[in-house]
Amino acid sequence: MSVGETTLILLAGLIPLGYAGFFLGRRKAMATQADGTRLHSRPQQYGWYSVVSMAVPAIGVAFAASLLNLLGWIALPSELVLAMTLITAAAGFAYGLMAIRPTLRARNTLDRLIRWLLLGAALISIMTTLAIVLSVIFEAMRFFREVSVWEFITGTVWSPGDSFLEAAGRGDEVSEGGGGVFGSVPLFAGTFMVTAIAMAVALPIGLLSAIFMSEYASLKTRGVVKPILEILAGIPTVVYGFFAAITVTPIVVDIAGFFGLDASYSNILSPGIVMGIMIIPFISSLSDDVINSIPQSLREGAFALGTTRSETIRNVVVPAALPGVISAFLLGVSRALGETMIVVMAAGVRPNLTWNPLEDMTTVTVNIVYSLTGDQSFDSPQTLSAFALGLVLFIVTLTLNIISTVMVRRFKQQYD
Repeated sequence: MSVGETTLILLAGLIPLGYAGFFLGRRKAMATQADGTRLHSRPQQYGWYSVVSMAVPAIGVAFAASLLNLLGWIALPSELVLAMTLITAAAGFAYGLMAIRPTLRARNTLDRLIRWLLLGAALISIMTTLAIVLSVIFEAMRFFREVSVWEFITGTVWSPGDSFLEAAGRGDEVSEGGGGVFGSVPLFAGTFMVTAIAMAVALPIGLLSAIFMSEYASLKTRGVVKPILEILAGIPTVVYGFFAAITVTPIVVDIAGFFGLDASYSNILSPGIVMGIMIIPFISSLSDDVINSIPQSLREGAFALGTTRSETIRNVVVPAALPGVISAFLLGVSRALGETMIVVMAAGVRPNLTWNPLEDMTTVTVNIVYSLTGDQSFDSPQTLSAFALGLVLFIVTLTLNIISTVMVRRFKQQYD
């Protein structure tokens, strides 16, 4: 019996038992209450107590059997696991109904269960984060055994080897001798360049659109503009990539040529602009929610002092909403740092250390993709470099989050 069939049969057995346990438990509690007996908890809580008594032991048996099978300790047949689970569920069902009595603290039991579930969810999130970080660190340490950390962080040339560059379509740029050179500065320069361009586009447009919708637009206008603006958030990034490569890049090249500038068709400016357009809904929506949450009494107090609407927005509303705006800005920065498809389709994959956004550059995430999709062995420096890049990018993002947290707290203190 396959895992899917076992799961379907298990659900087909537990769901009816759960429904029956809830209704029978509630009916028994209501019958007891009808006799004039005072119950500790509400009737529906006794019903949920019956469901919990049935479901928790059954799920525990199924989980334990799956864990033993996964670890290779004991390989139990699917039919046996299914039978054990259903028998446990039936026993829990009977116990849950028999345990219902006026003195049963069903509400307390449910509260404890909910607390444990919430604690489990928090622990899962924490353990998942730790597992991700540790897996990246361990693989990055393997890379740093072969490549100097200082060379990796400060090096200005990224040329990992023949196979990598051929897979990336740049086989003509292999360093002499075929040796790998892992200087990550060009990759992070491209990442920060495209992020800066994206935020230079997204932040003013997003913030100004949020101010317009919350302070100036009528309810009818807001109801039309905001959904249209948020449609941008649902467009796949590959569509943005096509838009950047086919539409925006020729326009950028033509404008640069008009001013006598030489622009590459793989320039980093085009994906930066399109990425900024993609991030506008995030900043606009979050900023709009924050501005709307500012108490109306602050605006009315400013108007009473004789300020105009624009002065009230500039001197009262925006400073009060600044912590939320900073959070929206950082969310946009994180979105830009992790974007890959737009850069691949519009800017290419050539590591290039330059201050000119009209030249072609690449980013860290693009290089990680090519490092893990090439034909190199997993323990080669070319492949392991992806984990080193991911570790440094994680540290950079963590540092930005810490700085933002400090800034938000300071702004809150100043405003309070």
